[in-house]
Amino acid sequence: MGFGASLSHARPLQLSSSLYGEALSSSSSSSLFMGGPFAASVPSTLTGNKLHFRKLVVVSKRISGLEEAMRIQRQKELREKRTFRRRIPLRRGRVSPRLPVPDHIPKPPYLSSTSLPELSSQHQIHDSEGISRMKAACELAARVLDYAGTLVRPSVTTNEIDKAVHQMIIEAGAYPSPLGYGGFPKSVCTSVNECMCHGIPDSRQLQDGDIINIDVTVYFNGYHGDTSKTFLCGNVTDGLKRLVRVTEECMERGIACCKDGASFKKIGKRIRYWLPS
Repeated sequence: MGFGASLSHARPLQLSSSLYGEALSSSSSSSLFMGGPFAASVPSTLTGNKLHFRKLVVVSKRISGLEEAMRIQRQKELREKRTFRRRIPLRRGRVSPRLPVPDHIPKPPYLSSTSLPELSSQHQIHDSEGISRMKAACELAARVLDYAGTLVRPSVTTNEIDKAVHQMIIEAGAYPSPLGYGGFPKSVCTSVNECMCHGIPDSRQLQDGDIINIDVTVYFNGYHGDTSKTFLCGNVTDGLKRLVRVTEECMERGIACCKDGASFKKIGKRIRYWLPS
């Protein structure tokens, strides 16, 4: 634990060097930490043989080591010189028609409606066969995501990424889960810069300095494999690099506490209180 304190209404002090060996001075200061007052008297002036005292109020509050570390980190970041590149706001491009899927590929049941499917009210218990199929779907999604990441570079459109992802998925005998889910018109989600999630691929070209999250989901042998990752496009600013790095670190810490019986609250807590370097 640590302690923080500040002085209230303090004016410069000047003491006799004959009594204290040297002149001492103090100026008013403030801190992020304010608490209950603590009164103290300090010498203010020296007249003849009398010292005149002035009352100071010291306010303090007990703080945790984590709070202190976060305060130091924030001050360090504020001291750093940062340059910001003005970025053109994201604008929607032209969305091309949805791509076809061969008839022999099994389709998920929600394609029969443009409404989102309801969540099941019952727990799902999977046997060894189901778990094996689930792993296969997730492994395919991971391979597709890695491939999609290799396509990220300036001048490439998100529509081109969608087309490449769509082709790889159907060649593997799977269905691109986003296509038709609640009326979604594309086979992958591409969220660029300020687009938070579920961005629709279009004719916009990626720009030098963009970041893009690619969300790949495949429907394979009755199971969905879902994964996403944020990629850097060209020369990305240090601030955006740090954003992507810290987000990934938070994800890894959340995954690390996943086990049988762990609550979702514990996962959220681990992410919230992760203090990055």
